[in-house]
Amino acid sequence: MSYDDGGVRCTMLRAGTSRGLYFEAEHLPADPAERDDLLLRLMGTPDPRQIDGLGGGTTLTSKVAVVSRSEDPEVDVDYLFLQLGVDEATVSDRQNCGNILAGVGPFAVERGLVPAAGDETSVRIRMVNSGSVAVATFPTPEGRVEYRGDVAIAGVPGTAAPVVLGFTDTEGSATGALLPTGHVRDTVEGIEVTCVDNGMPVVLALAEAFGLTGYESHEELAADAALLERVDTFRRKAAQLMGMGDVATASVPKTVLLAAPRDGGQVCTRSFIPVQPHSSIGVLGAVSVVTGMRLPGAVGHELTSAWPTDTSQVDVEHPTGHLLVDVVVDASTTPPRAVRSAVVRTARKLFDGTAFPR
Repeated sequence: MSYDDGGVRCTMLRAGTSRGLYFEAEHLPADPAERDDLLLRLMGTPDPRQIDGLGGGTTLTSKVAVVSRSEDPEVDVDYLFLQLGVDEATVSDRQNCGNILAGVGPFAVERGLVPAAGDETSVRIRMVNSGSVAVATFPTPEGRVEYRGDVAIAGVPGTAAPVVLGFTDTEGSATGALLPTGHVRDTVEGIEVTCVDNGMPVVLALAEAFGLTGYESHEELAADAALLERVDTFRRKAAQLMGMGDVATASVPKTVLLAAPRDGGQVCTRSFIPVQPHSSIGVLGAVSVVTGMRLPGAVGHELTSAWPTDTSQVDVEHPTGHLLVDVVVDASTTPPRAVRSAVVRTARKLFDGTAFPR
């Protein structure tokens, strides 16, 4: 029976501030080209509304997780993230997604790939895109995943159970180095930047360098066509410095503009994914932002002077609220070294069943 006739087993989860389709690898075609074609038809891409598929008309809701038991005895499951285009038929594996990652552990337990371990379960996840490992810890009372809880995250209505994500070996996830250019500070298009890759390759710049305050709303940024064109040109040239080649059709690197906090946090951010403005900020994007800012001489480091020294947690402001990340960096080594990072997310299962391609 073909996929067109029989469909494919699929779970949809809201994970962090994203929404995605989760599959077991064995349920998808083994050939990547056939797999990508099926996923595009399931998602309803290309179409800006994705009206004939399961996408939501945005990059935040056009994501896929492919999960399988790992052959590596040090981890439990392998997780391949795929970013699908909306109005263009693209499928990219050039980045991780920390939001979709939040749903991988619960999905693995739901599907029996990993057994629940009492009232709380930790799942060791190898992020295939970068080879780095994350540990997701979440409640499993009576051996069942509990999605209900009292944790609120910005950008998501209501509350849910916490999913704690701890990251290791995320340096150079897409570029091979924490500082892909080999420098703490570079110049791109006449703008001072710091290029950093600690789970997500990002280019940091001050919002004022783009003639912005850094407090513009998502809608204001999205309506500024000249700004978006400038951001695209800027990130493509930064990518060349980062050794990433031509990224015209890639979703990385991300551009993140920094400003002083104004809502009780420690830094205000406006990020682009990779050209359209993000309604919040990606998990691993925020980790890379804070990593870069902690480095003396980096763009935005001057904003850290008032950060408390008795905690490694940093409150990152974004257009729809706050994201709390925990990042420790050893700047005394050459090159600097990321010691650890973690974040709290939530996830909720939306449906589990059979999805049919168009």
